[in-house]
Amino acid sequence: MDLPQPFGATDATHHRPGSSVAVTRALPEETAIAMVYDGSTHAVMMATPADVEDFAMGFSLTEGIVTGTAQIASCDVIAHEKGIEAQMWLAEDRGAQLAARRRSLAGPVGCGLCGIDSIEAAVRSLPSLAGAGPALSVQEIAAATDSLRGWQPLHDRTRAVHAAGFLLPGQGVVLAREDVGRHNALDKLIGAMARQGIDPAQGAIVLTSRVSTEMVQKCVMAGCAILIAVSAPTRHALRLAEGAGLTLAAFARGEGFDLFCHPQRLRAEVSDVA
Repeated sequence: MDLPQPFGATDATHHRPGSSVAVTRALPEETAIAMVYDGSTHAVMMATPADVEDFAMGFSLTEGIVTGTAQIASCDVIAHEKGIEAQMWLAEDRGAQLAARRRSLAGPVGCGLCGIDSIEAAVRSLPSLAGAGPALSVQEIAAATDSLRGWQPLHDRTRAVHAAGFLLPGQGVVLAREDVGRHNALDKLIGAMARQGIDPAQGAIVLTSRVSTEMVQKCVMAGCAILIAVSAPTRHALRLAEGAGLTLAAFARGEGFDLFCHPQRLRAEVSDVA
């Protein structure tokens, strides 16, 4: 069975006071995608049915299931009537660790302490990015989201999906992925970078969304020290960024941005120090 198309044409009626007209809209598809490791389903997400291999790799990396591409022995994308499976087989040591992790989360129904591991996972400790990352100019950060716009063909058709892009100093955005979910778009980007051998530490991740806790966690787990977003961070996301050494710039919309923490990666211009 073939994968669904990422969007499709749908008829509607557009209404204004005193008039109506038939229109055709391109709507993004949303499909259940299951992450399956060594024959067992680990998670199911609603996502755009495109770049599924990138999604599987990025999710595996940002969730700490693997630490490198070589630890996934194989990945097969299987389409079913009601969804898609990314069927992955792990290297022996990683498979054993994931099995042990699953056993630690199992508990009797109704146990009041069974959710503790999940809560701790949601606020898990992150590696430090201190000393990592490039320096970017004010102009590069301010223009980052505008640069990303040229990498959003699905958004141009549907006006209904998020994007995550990777920016290199002096080059602008060099890679991007789109999805109906902002977390999914970021996982797809991180997976695409890993599969193409692109080092996240050499640039910045650019988002079309707000910055939630999960977005900070995924960036840090990927090893990217600069995060640029078009919208605001949550307070908890900012606390995580501060603790992990992540430079966080938000409200980046062409003319400027707000820099919330770790300004050492902002390259000083001659006019700034004159």
